[in-house]
Amino acid sequence: MKELLTLSVAEISQKLHAREVSAVELTEAVLTHISETEPKVQAFITPTPELALEMARQAQARLDAGERTPLLGVPIGIKDNLCTRGVRTTCASRILHNFVPPYDATVVRRLREMGAVFVGKLNMDEFAMGSSTEFSAFHPTRNPWDLERVPGGSSGGSAAAVAAHMAFAALGSDTGGSIRQPASLCGVVGLKPTYGRVSRYGLIAYASSLDQIGPLTKTVEDCAILLNAIAGKDPYDATSVDLPAPDFREALVDDIKGIRLGVPKEFFGQGVQPEVAETVRKAIGLLESVGAEVQEVSLPMAEQSLAIYYILAPAECSSNLARYDGVRYGLRVGAEKGHIGMMEATRAEGFGKEVIQRIIIGTYALSSGYYDAFYLKAQKGRTLLRQQFDAVFQQVDALVSPVAPTPAFKIGELVDDPLAMKLADVLTIPVNLAGLPGLSVPCGFVNGLPVGLQIIGKPFDEMTVLRIGYVWEQLACLRDELRQPKGLL
Repeated sequence: MKELLTLSVAEISQKLHAREVSAVELTEAVLTHISETEPKVQAFITPTPELALEMARQAQARLDAGERTPLLGVPIGIKDNLCTRGVRTTCASRILHNFVPPYDATVVRRLREMGAVFVGKLNMDEFAMGSSTEFSAFHPTRNPWDLERVPGGSSGGSAAAVAAHMAFAALGSDTGGSIRQPASLCGVVGLKPTYGRVSRYGLIAYASSLDQIGPLTKTVEDCAILLNAIAGKDPYDATSVDLPAPDFREALVDDIKGIRLGVPKEFFGQGVQPEVAETVRKAIGLLESVGAEVQEVSLPMAEQSLAIYYILAPAECSSNLARYDGVRYGLRVGAEKGHIGMMEATRAEGFGKEVIQRIIIGTYALSSGYYDAFYLKAQKGRTLLRQQFDAVFQQVDALVSPVAPTPAFKIGELVDDPLAMKLADVLTIPVNLAGLPGLSVPCGFVNGLPVGLQIIGKPFDEMTVLRIGYVWEQLACLRDELRQPKGLL
């Protein structure tokens, strides 16, 4: 059965529908592999084997009745900031260590309806604040390609679980690169849809104007399958856009002749490891060789993106995390100290240092006397950046760049260097600030570690992004190399 675990969602779905394997047999094989692999990788916060087997039995009944949907019976993982009815949802934080939601996030409900099988809740940086999954209150996750290195973050558990074949796909969230960066570091495919394409209802918020839910998968086709399942207007989320969602699998055409690709020169600047830049430029050259038209473009405000982001995101975090006060749910400490004392004690004990740092920065940026100097100026910078993207997209159909400046770094290497840690997202943050779709696809290796190619599209043009990613995937022929990191099968 183990050879089945390396298959894509599309491939395993065919075998389930052809009765070559049952949903229960497949789930049992995945759960066995998790029990063997999880002690090394530590991708999960809450494994859910009993739930998975029950969902597999229900899926098999639907398969036996002749139902055909591409996720029916397929084991997947869920990032632990997405609410799951009756299953602990911690956001990798002590302050929510016993929180069990009474409802599903909209994306989770849609996957349930499709018959997917949930194998567990996946590790992350606390409240999605981090780039390495070292800021989890539970444990760090390890990169399946090198167990001494980080998987990226904040969706590091999701990327590592897919790379180590502990799930055929996973859901993550992306506020400043938290799907694409770990996808790059772990050698999987990760998609951040356009802001508003996917409902955020039931996503525990970090920065509400930036957060977006998306899939991490083994192939671009699988990304399209997951996006088909979760995209669309949701009456519970006022920021979800009322646009018809196309069948994203129709984008998977092996032809990009005439597509105009822009290469932002700022995305190859200082800090990008030369070997990473060279690997990505080779990938761009291959796309050009099959008919893409490549030209250099400029986004000057991209160089200010990190500064803009680390004012706006902490400001929103400061507001969103004010609800964790020990009163309504989650951790409660120091009730005997009165209302104010209880809130102070609960927040001091419940939040980790990275979260506390960002709350303090955000509160400062929003405070009287500093709002105009910091927050308002950052919002103006964000508007300028979006205008520059709009102007560039008058010339090109999509942008291509590295995802991360380096391959995976060692666990502990950057924990005490907050600036270096934040620079891990310097190439992904502009996409979130502008609300654009972005895809990470594996494009090679540097020193034996995966490197990702980032494809950035116009608003709500995931079709073009997926098409380019699909063509690159056919050209790259990396699938066999990506199947067995660290011999974990």
